[in-house]
Amino acid sequence: MRIIIATIKEWNIRRALQLQERYRQHEIRLITQKEEFTYDNICNFNPDYIFLPHWSYYIPDKITDAWECVVFHMTDLPYGRGGSPLQNLIVRGHRETKVSAIRVTAAFDEGPVYMKRPLSLDGSATEIFERCADVVFNEMLPCFLEEAPGGRPQASPQVGEPVIFKRRKPEESEITPDMDIDKIYDYIRMLDAEGYPRAFIDYGGYRLRFEAASLDEAGNTLAARVVFRKREEEDV
Repeated sequence: MRIIIATIKEWNIRRALQLQERYRQHEIRLITQKEEFTYDNICNFNPDYIFLPHWSYYIPDKITDAWECVVFHMTDLPYGRGGSPLQNLIVRGHRETKVSAIRVTAAFDEGPVYMKRPLSLDGSATEIFERCADVVFNEMLPCFLEEAPGGRPQASPQVGEPVIFKRRKPEESEITPDMDIDKIYDYIRMLDAEGYPRAFIDYGGYRLRFEAASLDEAGNTLAARVVFRKREEEDV
């Protein structure tokens, strides 16, 4: 079997390389750059599947029409279609979710579902993404790569009333005076990962960005690392 795994995040790249070693009977190609993800490159390889864990770029219809493309969305679809699923789940108070493996279609996050697996939302965004990567690479992808009595996973239409998430903007990461300590903790941890704008407070001419948050057992004391930077130097 020929497989393409396209991903841009370190935690997925690491596991994709491990998967190559584990399944040497298959030809698994790893793509980590947008420029490599072209119709011609894929056509030359002609994969059975294209797996896209945490791929943030547009996938042309020409590719999805020609090959079976699978994305892994961090909600129990059709609940949570749309952007920033992790952050939108946490701000809504969810402590658990599911990872949905779906086929890519022209309609965003509306493709049929191959399978779902549970995922805890405890810890920082980095910890959650690492945990999600374990679910994708150790529990879900093997279902496609290993011979099973029932054959390859088959996708079924999504069932239920859709709930749409909007992609969160960097300015929505601000910690405001009305927030209680639990919400402040959630804001810091849900953005504490590679490539995400940290939760922040503006103080005079500075923007204070927070990471590495911890909350004591009583829920009364929050500790975090803070970085001061002049506001005119900020991109946001």
